[in-house]
Amino acid sequence: MEFRIEPASRLPIYRQLGRQLREAVARGKVQPEDRLPSVRELSRRLVVNPNTVARAYTELEREGLLHTRPGRGVFVARSKPELTRRVRQERLEKLLDHFLTEAVHLGFSASEVITRVTERTRQFHWQADDH
Repeated sequence: MEFRIEPASRLPIYRQLGRQLREAVARGKVQPEDRLPSVRELSRRLVVNPNTVARAYTELEREGLLHTRPGRGVFVARSKPELTRRVRQERLEKLLDHFLTEAVHLGFSASEVITRVTERTRQFHWQADDH
């Protein structure tokens, strides 16, 4: 996986890294148990403070997206849907409300939004519908 930093972004670097990794997992570009670069290696490659990379990895590990194996490295975690269906639906609805509000303000029609969502959905890696 290739990380990139947007220096002009208002988003802190550790959040940029987290967002990129979340998207890579969602799109199937990285798989569970894939090894990620070490903190030192990635900080050198991106020319950023190692604490920045460590913070991104720590937050993603807290979220359950990554796991560390002492002496072996940092790996993409297997998905563990620990949240109840109701909580997951509430979070999705909150995200959808924000997304749809923005789409309305940008002047899109409902059919345009549905078309674009359908097109973009094909670009993501979905888990089997077992919940």
